Amino acid sequence: MSTKDNTLSIFALGGINEIGKNMYVVQYGNDILIIDCGAKFPDESLLGIDLIIPDITYLQENKEKIKALIVTHGHEDHIGGIPYLLKKINVPIYATRFTLGLIQLKLKEHKLLRETELIEINSDSSLNFGQVDVSFFRTNHSIPDCLGIVMNTPEGNVVHTGDFKFDLTPVNDQFADIHKMSEIGSEGVLLLISESTNAERPGLTPSEKLVGNHIEDAFLHADRKIVISTFASNVNRIQQIVNATIATNRKLALLGRSMVNVVDVALERGYLDVPEDLLLDAREVKYLPPEEVVVLCTGSQGEPLAALSRLASGNHREVKILPDDTVILASSPIPGNEKGVSRIVDNLFQLGAKVIYGSSSHTGMHVSGHGHQEDLKLMLTLMKPKFFIPIHGEFRMLHQHRLLAESVGVKRGHTFIMKNGDVVDIENSTARQTRKIPSGDTYVDGIGIGEVEGIVLRDRKQLSEDGMLVIVITLNKIDGAFISEPDTISRGFVYAKDFEELLTKVNILVEETVNELQEENKQQIHVLKREIKRAVGQYLFSQTKRKPMILPIIIEI
Repeated sequence: MSTKDNTLSIFALGGINEIGKNMYVVQYGNDILIIDCGAKFPDESLLGIDLIIPDITYLQENKEKIKALIVTHGHEDHIGGIPYLLKKINVPIYATRFTLGLIQLKLKEHKLLRETELIEINSDSSLNFGQVDVSFFRTNHSIPDCLGIVMNTPEGNVVHTGDFKFDLTPVNDQFADIHKMSEIGSEGVLLLISESTNAERPGLTPSEKLVGNHIEDAFLHADRKIVISTFASNVNRIQQIVNATIATNRKLALLGRSMVNVVDVALERGYLDVPEDLLLDAREVKYLPPEEVVVLCTGSQGEPLAALSRLASGNHREVKILPDDTVILASSPIPGNEKGVSRIVDNLFQLGAKVIYGSSSHTGMHVSGHGHQEDLKLMLTLMKPKFFIPIHGEFRMLHQHRLLAESVGVKRGHTFIMKNGDVVDIENSTARQTRKIPSGDTYVDGIGIGEVEGIVLRDRKQLSEDGMLVIVITLNKIDGAFISEPDTISRGFVYAKDFEELLTKVNILVEETVNELQEENKQQIHVLKREIKRAVGQYLFSQTKRKPMILPIIIEI
């Protein structure tokens, strides 16, 4: 894709019609700015995949035009892909103080910290990249130091809101720059790019401060040990848990690598206020009276390897859940995670714990960090954009956000509901969506990036469902005769001792197939393998209605 010198182009490589792996690109002529570089975790269909990141083919082809990566905030779906981007393209990163701390943790892990240029910004920063000037405004979210971005281009101002809500009583006193947003809108906004996560939910998002009152009340009514699980990145929630721990004369232990890492960054950079004598080592929990302990851990989304899951299954080395302990899930399950959360809750009840869980409105233990409908309408009203692109949501959420935009004055036809890779071009104040660039998912599998293709996942799916049959054949290299009988090994298909007759018939069929091919002088290895797989596959399906992966191994001696 080429862009004219006087054309403004906007597109997403991830995050526009999904929740996760956010990555947006604003290009004016030869100046490219990247906003966020996130990752998302795979669902159960992507067997063996560790992480999903955006396809950056277009950026690699145009890397000499890239001026900066600007990060709106430090959530995983906005920073998780950064190390993988930097391995392909070394680009300067601009982010707030807290966000930079989280990015540095990732870069250390990937041994990229020394060679990466990290520049700290805040809501008062002004930057220039070629023909594009960039400024910022502060927003509220469920993590500190969140920014919206204003890109002043020759075509007009493009505003990216980042993730936001309007919390008028923020726990950390980081108030949203509502007056600044109004000034930006008064100056004129050509295009607004705004998140849509809660576009289906009416009203205003409640303040985080409401959660603190419910947490303290639950702590006061707990008789024994308290275990509370929340998102590690929700520093405001963690501060309220710290406050409730102090108010109830308890000590606090941290479980989970991400929880410990985030708290370390927050303490080091002044985003958490924790008395020195409050924190306990997890190994000390068992030596204190249970009514004096709070355990703060990861795993509120049912992740099988996270601390809460190990506690619920009784597999944690230092801490055990005992009868009448109180367990609080200070979160709501992200869609798709309900099954894992439900399993953990069941296990906790079996251990005899008192469990506070369920929808945030019912328990009061969670409020969203994303704006509901009235928050979204307020942003649209402040910005008064000519054109609008809803992002960060599934299609129905984008559609609902478009209706909200039209209800507050955005002209019908001026909203673009896009997919990843769709491009909106703006020239002479006219916007068109007529073309696409390469986009999609890149899979991270161990240390491999983008090496797992659809055929590999298809094979993994087949192995997981029907198993594998390995057939080892030893032949005489000179005349092709069998030196020994075929040896058939079943893995995940059938248990050999219970299906001896079936596997014996498979061996006979293999011998017959090989002998027939010898008579036809078709003894090439690839022909033998193909015909064995065909014949055995047909026989097994007729007998078992299953299609295991068949792997013939032919040894010539």
